[in-house]
Amino acid sequence: MSFCRITNILSILFLMILLLMLSGTVLALDVQTLIREVEQQYMGTSSRALTTMQVKTDHWERTLEMEAWSLERDYYLVRILEPAKERGVATLKRSQEVWNYLPKVDRVIKVPPSMMGGSWMGSHITNDDLVKANHIDEEYTLRLLEETDAHYVVECLPKAEAAVVWGKIVYQIRKQPQVPVQIDYFDEEMILVREIYFDDIQQIGDRIVPMRLTVRPWRNRRDDRLHYRELVYDLPLDETFFSLRNLKQ
Repeated sequence: MSFCRITNILSILFLMILLLMLSGTVLALDVQTLIREVEQQYMGTSSRALTTMQVKTDHWERTLEMEAWSLERDYYLVRILEPAKERGVATLKRSQEVWNYLPKVDRVIKVPPSMMGGSWMGSHITNDDLVKANHIDEEYTLRLLEETDAHYVVECLPKAEAAVVWGKIVYQIRKQPQVPVQIDYFDEEMILVREIYFDDIQQIGDRIVPMRLTVRPWRNRRDDRLHYRELVYDLPLDETFFSLRNLKQ
């Protein structure tokens, strides 16, 4: 075999390896963007939402009516409207800090990081879920587990330095339209703790979003449901709206 032919073969092999490396990099970037878009689906640049949350336990069930506002992914405020006995209870997120306001005692309580995985208002929705506190695409290492004609399955493992609630998160995402179908949450022992299912897909402006979330704990199988009754995007909000003063009003 001539020297020129060997050189050409080596060049082709080098290009093939380079293309494979580049394709892997692009895939990782695509997965990161995909998860970021899924996490930000309901919030946009700014948003206002009216939601209904149905909570069930072994002994009681109740329905909460709530109003929420967001700005990017670092500012979030949610306030209970009904029932009357809990009206005004509110939660505020500014960057990585979270506060709860209890109007009956007129008290603002800062939520410590250790409590972010705790239940909000007795539901299976956590403080962390409510305020979208985690930046999944920044605090977790992402890996595409599976791709079919209809879905992506993405595994998220926390980075060593990340102070996060979950030991692992697995997303199942529909390709068309690009919306979440199911998210599985695991604790630090890699035991499945709960699942969230998404349905009632609607077009809101130029976005397509699931308007209903069903939160199903793995052990007791009692579902909580969060239903978006109204979503409005691109409101003229700024950081001053998300203040401790406004939390109490």
